[in-house]
Amino acid sequence: MKKIHYLISLGLSLIPMQVWAYSNQVILGGENIGIHLNTNGILIIGFYDVNGMSLRSNPKLMIGDEIIKVGNTNVSTIDELTSAIEKEIEDQTVDLTIKRNQSLLNINMELTQIDGVYKTGLYVKDNITGIGTLTYIDPETKIYGALGHEIIESKSQKMVEVKTGSIFESSVTSIIKSTNGVAGEKNANFKYDNKYGTIKENTVNGIFGSWEKDVNASKIEVAKPEEIKIGPAKIVTVISGNEKKEFDIKITSIQDYNDTKNMTFEITDEQLLSKTGGIVQGMSGSPIIQNDKIIGAVTHVVIDNPKTGYAIFITTMLEKGDEIEKKNH
Repeated sequence: MKKIHYLISLGLSLIPMQVWAYSNQVILGGENIGIHLNTNGILIIGFYDVNGMSLRSNPKLMIGDEIIKVGNTNVSTIDELTSAIEKEIEDQTVDLTIKRNQSLLNINMELTQIDGVYKTGLYVKDNITGIGTLTYIDPETKIYGALGHEIIESKSQKMVEVKTGSIFESSVTSIIKSTNGVAGEKNANFKYDNKYGTIKENTVNGIFGSWEKDVNASKIEVAKPEEIKIGPAKIVTVISGNEKKEFDIKITSIQDYNDTKNMTFEITDEQLLSKTGGIVQGMSGSPIIQNDKIIGAVTHVVIDNPKTGYAIFITTMLEKGDEIEKKNH
């Protein structure tokens, strides 16, 4: 769940007309899901001191850089990084190829050996695990959409490129309530052995991939943006165990000129407010229903007033899912 401290004035953008092939009926989500993805490169997320010296002040390397090669060896896991350093090190240095903002840079890094172990001074990460909410499954293509926004690595604040990934069963065990200024969160148990599907892409409109389970559930009609009205609606989410429930909200504005923050809403359901204090992390992707149609998904919480938040049009997510499905076939 992304946190927003204030509202931002947005300019007008023109969207070209395109023809999409997504279904006009989908399987409604709302399930709590576990998320695991392996990054497409090794993320630098921090620095530590080696012999009293730190790389933090070294302008060559930055938090958010992705290490993709050591010498002539491609690396995508921490184990591969360790092995490549041992193989490629020469005169206490190694050559790194890093990716920074879509550019490739070659950097020579000096290492320090302590008790026979080479120390890089880098904190790195090669995978991310978390929770979110399933939004929909397209019954025709078996493409699913979840979250409604991108996955960002918390330390670097960098959008993660996916190498491989999966979503799986997750059960909510407790909730830390939101308060003004602080977003709460769902706590959950993961059931890695009950895999729902793969993750193909992490995008600003959510995560998308192939659903691998049977889809025998009933379908819900998809609302076009012009059908959405200011007024009552419902979100579908899990606040305990695996039980999906509907909760009352009110759509307070519709912003069809924006690419991602298409609606604002307020939670009006007293049961949900008493349990969560408002929107909490882990609700991202919770589908929104109005007049028996799916209209969108929860994406952001306004942490200064966690009863309120943003949502994305369901059609925006379906268009992205359709684009991804076409690209992978």
